[in-house]
Amino acid sequence: MKTIFFGDDGRIRSGWRALIFLITFGLLAFVAIFASTILLSQIPFGGSAAGYLPLMIPFAVSAIIAIVLGWLFGKLFEDLPFSALGISFTGRWALDLLFGSFIGGVALASAVLIAVMGGGMSISINHESGVTAVVASLWTTFIIFAVGALSEETLFRGYLLQTFVRSRVALVGVVFTSMLFSAAHNNNPSANWVSTVNTLLAGIWFGIAYLKFRNIWFPLGIHLMWNFLQGPVFGINVSGLSEFSPDPIMRATDKGPAILTGGTYGIEGGIACTIAIVISIGLIYVLPGLNTGEKIRPQMNTDERG
Repeated sequence: MKTIFFGDDGRIRSGWRALIFLITFGLLAFVAIFASTILLSQIPFGGSAAGYLPLMIPFAVSAIIAIVLGWLFGKLFEDLPFSALGISFTGRWALDLLFGSFIGGVALASAVLIAVMGGGMSISINHESGVTAVVASLWTTFIIFAVGALSEETLFRGYLLQTFVRSRVALVGVVFTSMLFSAAHNNNPSANWVSTVNTLLAGIWFGIAYLKFRNIWFPLGIHLMWNFLQGPVFGINVSGLSEFSPDPIMRATDKGPAILTGGTYGIEGGIACTIAIVISIGLIYVLPGLNTGEKIRPQMNTDERG
């Protein structure tokens, strides 16, 4: 019985740690988001940026819960400091965030280029919206996407993935969290089998990005810039949602077929996205430094472990 629940190091096995974390997160997030939703329903929101608060606050609550639980579970089950979670403002966090943003931007632009070169999409400057409206759309959606990406990355690439990685079953962790990440988007408007596969691939992409830099900042940058360029810059629906980009810099005209461009789901529902993500996965994987073996557990001195 001991071998089912405990490993050779005497600690609870990573699968059980992940399951306990997931159940605890689900219960706390449900209660906290439900309570915040009830509270927000009593506040009259206008058509300004404040109208996005009912969306941003649940994302923020989810991120806070994932971070706090990740720290607590890491300390309780694996005797790790908060820094092991990879979300501290230490080291080269800003550079990793910027590099990830660059990678995400190039990948999204590549997907758009593939769709355009395939004749399925055209891009034009948005002359219909005023400068003030475009600027407002840029900064409000940037905040929304930043909080949303933080929420998803701290959950799926936080403790949930990392506890598998530290047990040297990184592949299991990446596949498991990618499947959960994909399932979380299956109820989005116009979701289809291609979008499901692409979101699964995106989860693998972000998981490998975590393995590369051992922090959440790098995949967070990729995730954020992908969504930001897709919506308020190119004017493409983001995972089936169109309300985030009322006044984009450019407007994308989808000419089809949907298998290429994604149709109303956005480019994430087409094979142009599939090609771009697969190439990006390969490029990130071959970057020097990827190690899923001995260098998984953070090097900690006696003071950090106390």
